[in-house]
Amino acid sequence: MNAEILSVGTELLLGDIVNTNTQYIAKGLAELGINVYRQSVVGDNPKRLKSSMEESLGRADLVIVTGGLGPTKDDLTREVAADVLGKKLILDEEILRGIQGFFDQIKVTMEKSNRKQAYLPEGALAIENPNGTSPGILLEEGEKIMILLPGPPRELQPMFDNHIRPRLKKYGQGLVKSKVLNIFGIGESTMEAMVDDLMEAQDNPSLAPYCMKEGLILRITARARREEEADAMIRSLEEKVRERLGSYVYGTDHESLEEAVVEALLKKEYTISVAESCTGGLIAAKITNVPGASRIFPLSIVTYSEASKNTLLGISKENLKSHGTVSKETAIAMAKGIRKKGGTALGLAITGVAGPGGGTAKKPVGTIHIALVLGDRVFHEEKRLLGDRNRIRHMAAKHALNLVRKAVMEQ
Repeated sequence: MNAEILSVGTELLLGDIVNTNTQYIAKGLAELGINVYRQSVVGDNPKRLKSSMEESLGRADLVIVTGGLGPTKDDLTREVAADVLGKKLILDEEILRGIQGFFDQIKVTMEKSNRKQAYLPEGALAIENPNGTSPGILLEEGEKIMILLPGPPRELQPMFDNHIRPRLKKYGQGLVKSKVLNIFGIGESTMEAMVDDLMEAQDNPSLAPYCMKEGLILRITARARREEEADAMIRSLEEKVRERLGSYVYGTDHESLEEAVVEALLKKEYTISVAESCTGGLIAAKITNVPGASRIFPLSIVTYSEASKNTLLGISKENLKSHGTVSKETAIAMAKGIRKKGGTALGLAITGVAGPGGGTAKKPVGTIHIALVLGDRVFHEEKRLLGDRNRIRHMAAKHALNLVRKAVMEQ
């Protein structure tokens, strides 16, 4: 079975709303082994909506339409779908009673316009919507299937999971399973070069790179008849990827970099204190966002000024004057100072020029110094980051966390 997803709503075309429904449905269909060949968006215009539905039905076996099932005049999905399939709209008294009961429960008078939500194209199956007043609609015409779902994600997602997925499972081409490997500390082109032959040689399982906001990912996808077969295929390819990329792989699926860092520290029973300058507490915020971080993270200080570096971390004025606040020497002194103050196994520090001003020829905007002290070992990294102030600070915090992760892994 081949599928298309058609999203309805002028607000989507204008960019007022992020279209998360398409992503959710596409992922669900892929897991069922149903190919999604096209995704499209159309505004609340009956002529264009009709044309889009007809085109989708002409190409695909399954068309899932989201949005346009509400009570207002511009909600036209059910009417247009009935027209396209040549079916009459018939009032379903049971659905109408359910809608009326919803409004009675919240003690609000039901408007006449809400009655339109109780109409179904003849022969259609209503899909229960426990989180809203618009039921979903399933239509079958010959070998074609059209499914209409409401736009709000809190309504659509449980309807898709509880009713649509079970009905479509029989149409899937076996089981499709994916695993994501999270990558940090390497460029996209370099990563691709390191695993290019694996991507070229593999069809099932497949290996595909993506560049995301949080870093790079490699997605391994396997098709099989049974889950155990898919798992074995994924595991075999994952081992080969990890051999190539080594410590650049920091986690899998939804695991964040900070979660990987906290997990590594907990495993080693290491504690860490952090001194931040240019990131202004972002590193601390990321660490404390992870449950259980309090066991390894007793102290964080933002030493944004030169004076605070002197008074709180014990860095001499002479040191600061001779090397500057943005330097390898200052970063290392900060790491040693915060480790001593916190009485922790590790001391992490960061200083830099986040911009947009303040840079020099020798230390341009984006210059970052990160230092880590662990036992008698001192680690230092200098980065030249690009982007606006927010991106530089965000990436600087991630590079600092990654330095901790790599250092702990080596112990």
